[in-house]
Amino acid sequence: MKLTRRLTLLGVTVAVAPLVLVGCTADSDSGGHGGKRAAAPELTVTPGDQTKNVPISAEVGTRVNGGRVTSVRIVDDKGKEIKAEPREDGSSWVPSTSLAPKRTYTAEVTATGDSGKTTTRKTTFTTAPKSTKPATTSTLYFAGNQTYGTAMPVTVAFDPPIPKEARADVQRRLFVKTNPPQPGVWSWVSDGSQVYYRAPDFWKPGTTISVRAGLEGLPIGKDLVGDADRKATSKIGKQVSLEIDNATKQMSVLRDGKLLRKIPVSLGKPSTPTSSGKMVIMEKHQFTTFDTTGSADPYVVDVEDAQRLTWGGEFIHGAPWSEGAQGNTNTSHGCTNVSATAADWLMGVTQVGDLVTVKGTEVPLTEGNGWTAWNVSWDEYVKGSALPVPAGLGPAPAHQGHPGAVAGGSPAPQPSVTGG
Repeated sequence: MKLTRRLTLLGVTVAVAPLVLVGCTADSDSGGHGGKRAAAPELTVTPGDQTKNVPISAEVGTRVNGGRVTSVRIVDDKGKEIKAEPREDGSSWVPSTSLAPKRTYTAEVTATGDSGKTTTRKTTFTTAPKSTKPATTSTLYFAGNQTYGTAMPVTVAFDPPIPKEARADVQRRLFVKTNPPQPGVWSWVSDGSQVYYRAPDFWKPGTTISVRAGLEGLPIGKDLVGDADRKATSKIGKQVSLEIDNATKQMSVLRDGKLLRKIPVSLGKPSTPTSSGKMVIMEKHQFTTFDTTGSADPYVVDVEDAQRLTWGGEFIHGAPWSEGAQGNTNTSHGCTNVSATAADWLMGVTQVGDLVTVKGTEVPLTEGNGWTAWNVSWDEYVKGSALPVPAGLGPAPAHQGHPGAVAGGSPAPQPSVTGG
């Protein structure tokens, strides 16, 4: 199938290793009763003072003993203040946008000890010229101002794929915030071409998710840099899930775990079987054309109300030509065929990011063929993280009811389509 539409947004990266140098010092005066001096906190700031050729993806690193950071101010060489936010572990402050090349920045950091005594460090550093190295192409599959389903993973794809030794640095530059909080984990597809973010359970309806892929200028190994710094904020809508059973040739449509409707289906014939597994609706099209010209089974067909499930070209779509087979015989090229009326109804019910579970077919879903973050257990999923997983993070204990009711890869450059 050839289908050009993709969800938008780019991003790529590798976190910058802080330069362990200490900037200028301005400690507050020591005092204390009876001549006893109160201990000032020890503070180290990176990049070190007068460091040159700092990547534009740089962060202001802070290390404190005997206190905590209470103030950070970063300004450029024209006096403009640069907004920044702390990492959760307090290890650094991350500028809200990538820095500019060949510019000088000054960071002033103050730490306060338990006694109230402060230590201030100031460091001035200069960023490198614009890199001449080729940029890794990244794609953030999470657009802004959208409403997604409860199974929507945040997905970033990379071309070329990210090697294992660079994945931790890239992962450090991928940020997700949720409101209400639902912490999750990034997990890499084995070949490094895709990384997913999801929580242990499905997102709660109404959750706001803000994403940043802050990859611009990030050194990736010796030969590449990140290509862009992208942000998007969207919300999670109603809980909807689809269950497709090859044994009965029926699709169950559920909302909040309650059955709305059963729809007869015709799945892939034995020579072109539908994949079994947990998928996510990736795209929705009121009209598109399936074109398999150049394949072993070439055809061109116009279809209506098509919803993509895999990069390999499996869709749910209206197929009036197979309505006689729906509910009893598999006749498609791998897609889930439903009646024109049912397909139109589904388009008004589903969202990109809804979970679709197919069972009982001849072949399993392949890793990375679509957004396959839910096709493995949580224990298997977290093995794909390049960074330590927070202790105690896991699915809610033995929740009851339909799993979709609990809130909670490699895209080809030109994905094929296998409709029919």
